[in-house]
Amino acid sequence: MTYPPGTYPPVPSADAIAAHFSRSVRAAARDDQPYRHWNMRDVLPEQLATAILVLPIAPPVLGRTDGTRNTYNAQRCFITPALRRDYPCCAALTTALQRPDVARLMAETCAIPAEGSFLRMEYMQDTDGAWLEPHRDIPEKLFSMVIYLCTGPEAKDWGTDIYDAEKRWVGRSSAEFNTAVIFVPGPATWHGFEQRPIRGVRRLMEINYVRPTWRDREQLADPERPITLG
Repeated sequence: MTYPPGTYPPVPSADAIAAHFSRSVRAAARDDQPYRHWNMRDVLPEQLATAILVLPIAPPVLGRTDGTRNTYNAQRCFITPALRRDYPCCAALTTALQRPDVARLMAETCAIPAEGSFLRMEYMQDTDGAWLEPHRDIPEKLFSMVIYLCTGPEAKDWGTDIYDAEKRWVGRSSAEFNTAVIFVPGPATWHGFEQRPIRGVRRLMEINYVRPTWRDREQLADPERPITLG
C-alpha cells in the first residue's frame, strides 16, 4: 500500500486517542516512594506513537551542555500551532489532551486545578552526551508526564533517574516503549538523567498542563485555547 506524502502512518482520531490515553491513566499504578507518582503502560495508540517517531525533525546537535535543557532553549521542539498545522499527529494529540473529559480525569487523578491551564508538549531527542542534573520541576507545571518512545536494545536503560529529598539516587524508571510516568511537581520531586552512553536516539515526550501565568507562550500547543473541564 502507498500513502500520499506526509500521511504515513494513518493517525487515529482525537476521540480514539483520548479514549486510549484515558484507559491508560485509569489503569496507572500509583507509588508514593520516594514521592507520589503514577506509572502508565500502553499510553498512546501504536499508530500515533509511530507517527511521532517518523516526524521529520532531526535531533539537535548540542555539544557540551550544563545539565539543563535551558542550555539549548532555541533548539528545543515544542508542539506548537505551526506543528499542529503541518503534522496530523500533533494536531490529533493536542485535541485529545485538551478534551474536557481528559482534563477532568487528569484533574481528579493528580488533584490539580486544571481549569484555565494550558497544554504544553515537548518532543525530546537526546543523543550521546546528554544528561540532566537532579532538579525539581517548577510549580507552574500542574503535572509533569514523560512518555518514553525509546527503541533499540539499550533503550531499557534510558529511564529517568529518581532521587530522594536529599538528592540521593534511589532508582531509575523504566524506559520501555510507550510507557510513562506522571508526578505533580513538589519540594521533594527530584529527578534527572545521569550521563551514560546513548547509542541511537533517546526519544521521549514531556506533557504538562501549565498555569495561566506561564510566560513562554511560544511553548504552548494552543496558546489561544485554555483547558476547560466542561
